[in-house]
Amino acid sequence: MPVHLVDQYHDAACRINPALLENRALLLLDLLQCREQVFSLVLVDDSAMAEYNHRYRKKNTPTNVLSFPARDGDEQFPGQGAELGDVLISVDTAKVEARRENKSIHHRLTELIIHGLLHLLGYDHERSEQEALAMWDREQELFRQLRHKTNSSIERRTMPHLAINVDHVATVRQARGITEPDPVLAAGICELAGAEGIVVHLREDRRHIQDRDVLLLRQTVKTKLNLEMGAAKEIINIALDLKPDMITLVPEKRKELTTEGGLDIIAGEKKLAKTIQKMSKAGIPVSIFIDPDAAQIEAAVDVGATFVELHTGRYCDATSEKERDLEFRLIEQSAELAFESGLRVNAGHGLDYLTTGRIAALPTIEELSIGHAVISRAVLVGLDQAVREMLAIVRRPFPGQ
Repeated sequence: MPVHLVDQYHDAACRINPALLENRALLLLDLLQCREQVFSLVLVDDSAMAEYNHRYRKKNTPTNVLSFPARDGDEQFPGQGAELGDVLISVDTAKVEARRENKSIHHRLTELIIHGLLHLLGYDHERSEQEALAMWDREQELFRQLRHKTNSSIERRTMPHLAINVDHVATVRQARGITEPDPVLAAGICELAGAEGIVVHLREDRRHIQDRDVLLLRQTVKTKLNLEMGAAKEIINIALDLKPDMITLVPEKRKELTTEGGLDIIAGEKKLAKTIQKMSKAGIPVSIFIDPDAAQIEAAVDVGATFVELHTGRYCDATSEKERDLEFRLIEQSAELAFESGLRVNAGHGLDYLTTGRIAALPTIEELSIGHAVISRAVLVGLDQAVREMLAIVRRPFPGQ
């Protein structure tokens, strides 16, 4: 491999995704036209970095990144490309800088990889102001190019799961007040087509999914049943009796057509913490549906959530390419922040056959929850086909799956 990643950083409070960093480093070698060359990327803590900084630069403090270019005459391993050298990064220092600059740690680590690689290639911002400006411009250019390349699914090594929300099957049924179409039967068709989870929202007003539905789904779903719910006492008690595979706490307003935004954890922290504690005692993992917002992610950790589901609605509803790209970057950053904080990350709301692929490519997102687009498509091509078409988009980077 052109990139030898050595992870010597061990802090349970900060999750790092080595595969993501390794893939970005490989892309950078491509952009720098150095794919036939190799370098080592070493992740360390401040203590180890301080030792290296003292030994090689006579400075008694840690720094964010050190580069050690290979020297002419250094031994090369047989069959290996030309050695560029080593890049050492202090994750501790990167964390501090990321927090100060309101970035994810992986974002900051990527910037430091770029900086370190340019040093290996002969750039040196300490030689002159002119060279410092040239190096800075090159760093910014490479980061922009890298972002464009990572719009594809090259960063993923595992396939995201697809969970289908069958609420709108029940919406059609309730429009006539009869027994068909049955969301329980629809859930079975979705699973047979390859869906890896079923999602339903039992609302207080029972506008679509009914108590009967969740009881039967609990008995028949073979993959995973995710119960979306507000933190109302009645619904909490139903969930505790039902024991779904997980619940997702969502905001709920009687006048809304559908969920309009993420849950404000900060405003309801005490109530949510108590709800999560009850679910934890019952062995039910809890996800919280939130807007892609750093403060809400931190609050999700504080109240004890296992998952967050990032609201993708603004990304899907964007009316221009520029606006959609900004919303995508916000989701990307938030997914990395949540992952780094120890949360598991899902995403959903408004995703369709045009917008899903880009979100599915994000390596820190485990599962996508999609409902309306699939049920709408099913009216035209059938539910089995509609699910399979969405799966083809989610699995596009994974041929043969």
